[in-house]
Amino acid sequence: MNADVTGILEAIGPRLRRLRRERKLTLAAVAERSGLSISGLSRLETGHRQPTLELLIPLARVYGVSLGVLVGAPETGDPRVHLEPRRLRHAGVIIPLTEYPGRVQVFKQVLGPRRVRMSSHRGSAWLYVLAGQLRLLLGDEERLLEPGETARFDPMTPHWFGPADGTTVELLHLFGADSEHPVAL
Repeated sequence: MNADVTGILEAIGPRLRRLRRERKLTLAAVAERSGLSISGLSRLETGHRQPTLELLIPLARVYGVSLGVLVGAPETGDPRVHLEPRRLRHAGVIIPLTEYPGRVQVFKQVLGPRRVRMSSHRGSAWLYVLAGQLRLLLGDEERLLEPGETARFDPMTPHWFGPADGTTVELLHLFGADSEHPVAL
């Protein structure tokens, strides 16, 4: 095995330990979520076990990162991100800016006039208005947000947002799972 490959393999264990500690997880918690043994994880983190795809794939899922992050792969190819807009059912377009399942998600949204449909769901939400005027309904309260203004709220509160004046509104929308708080980014 050449020195480059040896160095890459030796760096995986400490990287796994750092990811686990950053997420404040125990070996037992990672073992339970990944289906791997505690002793196997410990040996992997300390470099006493060779990393294999069978071990790294479940860990990438647990930590919400790509295999490239786990192995410290160098950047390759075109650095530009090719975003894929998706049409919303209810008058608008959403453009995912991140794709990290289980972690904070960032979207650019362009919303046209739409019917008020209050909803509530688990997680945490943060909005930043880029253009237009946003009408935000939170429970019984109504707020109008201008470009450059932000709102953070618990999406368990019945809510709705859309353009305030019948045109369009553009916004950044950060959404996180229960334990993820977008404003901590």
